[in-house]
Amino acid sequence: RDRILDGDFMQTKRLVFLAIMLAVSVVLNIVERTAIQGFTGVPMIRLGLANIVVLIILYTYGIKDAFAVLIIRIMLVGFVTGLLSPAFYLSLAGGMMAFALMTLFKKLPGFTIISVSVMGSLGHAVGQIVMAVFLLNTEEIVYILPILIAISIPTGIFTGMVARKLITLMKDQFRVHSY
Repeated sequence: RDRILDGDFMQTKRLVFLAIMLAVSVVLNIVERTAIQGFTGVPMIRLGLANIVVLIILYTYGIKDAFAVLIIRIMLVGFVTGLLSPAFYLSLAGGMMAFALMTLFKKLPGFTIISVSVMGSLGHAVGQIVMAVFLLNTEEIVYILPILIAISIPTGIFTGMVARKLITLMKDQFRVHSY
């Protein structure tokens, strides 16, 4: 009986943690969308702060939970900013490509959370450009890809470093798996 209660407690603790992380990622995405986009005027250029949450979950709870939080975040932000709008599709395509690359490179030897984050950042840029070409029916948008790649590397390093530090800080408090 105690093992069942302990299991229920751990499952509840996991769900609460994931719900809090989902809320944090939604807030970070919306704040970043308004603050950074308002500052730069370019909708595709952001730090990727919500990706910190995806990295934390990917490295502590695994692929399924990270994917679920990513998809739910994209949908929730889509409800706020315009579900099925071009921004929604750009976010979805970028998020899917980023997640695919992060999960692939996480499995390869020699890749750290920081390099996995950079790959996710690069994947997000490529995914957005591919979707933009499709949505705008023009290939000229590809010309901004080098700019996005140049921005993706330092932002990926930054988000990876923040995620690594937060995992280290939370490891003891939440007893999550270390990376």
